[in-house]
Amino acid sequence: MFSGIVEATGTVVAATRNQGNLQLTVRCPFTDELRIDQSVSHNGVCLTVVAIDGDTYQVTAIRETLERSNLGLLEPGDLVNLERSMRLDGRLDGHIVQGHVDTTAVCTEVKEADGSFYFKFEYEVSPELIAKGYMTVEKGSVSVNGVSLTVCDSERNSFRVAIIPYTLEHTNFCRIVPGTRVNLEFDILGKYLARLTELTR
Repeated sequence: MFSGIVEATGTVVAATRNQGNLQLTVRCPFTDELRIDQSVSHNGVCLTVVAIDGDTYQVTAIRETLERSNLGLLEPGDLVNLERSMRLDGRLDGHIVQGHVDTTAVCTEVKEADGSFYFKFEYEVSPELIAKGYMTVEKGSVSVNGVSLTVCDSERNSFRVAIIPYTLEHTNFCRIVPGTRVNLEFDILGKYLARLTELTR
């Protein structure tokens, strides 16, 4: 379980395919605090630390994860947003993020507005996905590359988010441009409500 408040960005050192899976080697500021079997969110995807070597660690993404996320596009030198799992004695500063990416979206527009930035994202949608709660609502929450954000201008297959300068500088939003593919995790509360509605019809 995560909050969508990115702790740091890590740098991909290596990305190796192995029988359909992807092994990522990442360097980050808190590697010395990690342990084997610990869960870490990478661009919003919960992955398990399988090896630690000096200031780098390794995680493995399976085929299903690669099909649903942008992790398969990562190359050495890319930045990934990182967050360790939530502590029960801490504040929930973002929203409940499971680390289970639902789909990807493409950035279609970036606009500056009085020092902040508006990013627009579009994603594929269908009645089946909407029925599962794969949608946004105005002023609701969404996780974009693991960052907890508030939705504005929610449309059927697109939405915008406002990014403050701090978030731009401390996450990989600094490298998102039109055409960049990002990970989306829709709000778990919406998914439960959609499922409850389906079962009680």
